[in-house]
Amino acid sequence: MKGLMFLPFVALTFFSWGLYGPTLHLGQDAFGAEGQRSAFRPFICVGLAYFMVAVLVPAMVLRTRGEVGHWTMKGFIWSFAAGAIGAVGALGIILALKFGGDPIYVMPLVFGCAPVVNTMVTMLMTGNMKQASWPFFLGIVIVAIGAAGVLVHKPSKPKPSATAAIPAVSRIHADATPATAATLAANPTVSPQDEAQSPPAGTAAETSAGSDQDASSSQAAGNSGNQDSASTLPATAAVVATDQDEAFKDDDRGAFASMVLRGMFILMTALCWGAYGPVLHKGQQVMGGSRMRPFLCVGLAYFVVAVIFPLAIQTGFRPEPGSWFSFGGWFWSILGGSLGALGALGIIYAFNFGGKPLFVMPLVFGIAPVVNTFSEIIGKGLWGQVDTFFYLSLFLVIAGAVTVLITAPKAKPHKPEPAKA
Repeated sequence: MKGLMFLPFVALTFFSWGLYGPTLHLGQDAFGAEGQRSAFRPFICVGLAYFMVAVLVPAMVLRTRGEVGHWTMKGFIWSFAAGAIGAVGALGIILALKFGGDPIYVMPLVFGCAPVVNTMVTMLMTGNMKQASWPFFLGIVIVAIGAAGVLVHKPSKPKPSATAAIPAVSRIHADATPATAATLAANPTVSPQDEAQSPPAGTAAETSAGSDQDASSSQAAGNSGNQDSASTLPATAAVVATDQDEAFKDDDRGAFASMVLRGMFILMTALCWGAYGPVLHKGQQVMGGSRMRPFLCVGLAYFVVAVIFPLAIQTGFRPEPGSWFSFGGWFWSILGGSLGALGALGIIYAFNFGGKPLFVMPLVFGIAPVVNTFSEIIGKGLWGQVDTFFYLSLFLVIAGAVTVLITAPKAKPHKPEPAKA
């Protein structure tokens, strides 16, 4: 059982990081306005949360109780670098969500790609690349395939039918009689109801006269008008269709640009969070196995990258919609940052109790998307939209993570660096 003491801290991490995306998403919506999500405000709140959880708490523990290990410049640099990498990854998540992403597929995609990065970085740093067996790489591939399956088969609420999106003017021209359509083509501000209620010009005169000649002339004029309206209606419909096509093209361009940006930021986060574990583990090693000191360095890095830096550069950008006066924005963003910090603390303690990045991080990134996805399903009421392939993909994520855990290359035990006299 002693060899499994790290598992509770791994569980703390994947639960915290599994809830991180959905919680932060709520903060972005609460801080935003005009249909746009905020990016700077939630990011700054994440930095403040890390300062409270990962700087103030470790400083108090070190001052009152002390801890094994020691401060070293090399350990500070490695740990601070890990925190900076994690903060950049958090920014990637925020920007991916800002540009139309949804946690139900953004987070599984990040968590599916990050273990691959984590494993390669760790094996390069430890020099045991040749010790990895094919089942180990198969487990990494299964995690990635499972995460991709979650993306493809993600549950979502049904979209409104295409007919609901057709502009009202096109339906008016389609349903109107030829005479009414001709009137509308000449004067688009006239509605079919107005056309039906207003009497045609010259009705009173025709009634008083009541002659067959006038009636036949009126019928001939009506037939001529119908022919004119029939020839006018296709041209009007063509103009409406052209306007619709141009609008759809603009929407497609914007959707494509947003999709590219989402992909870039998801990749950025996967690369950063994949390298986070090995770099942090290195900082812990060179600080003599300390837990609180590397964690404090991570908090300082988050404060610099996510608070000081955004406040310094935000004057050079156009102000975001919304304002700071949002209780929901503060609450959810601070909570999201706190969950991220607790996950980082869980990683540190998992390492301290014998866990190795080669299987701790893939296990975290394998189960965290499951927590994330089910929290989204429950929160958004998507149970009816979940299909069998989605559950199969989640199973692949877990199975791949377990495979990585069992077949991870065993690195040689590392002796903490002794303190300098």
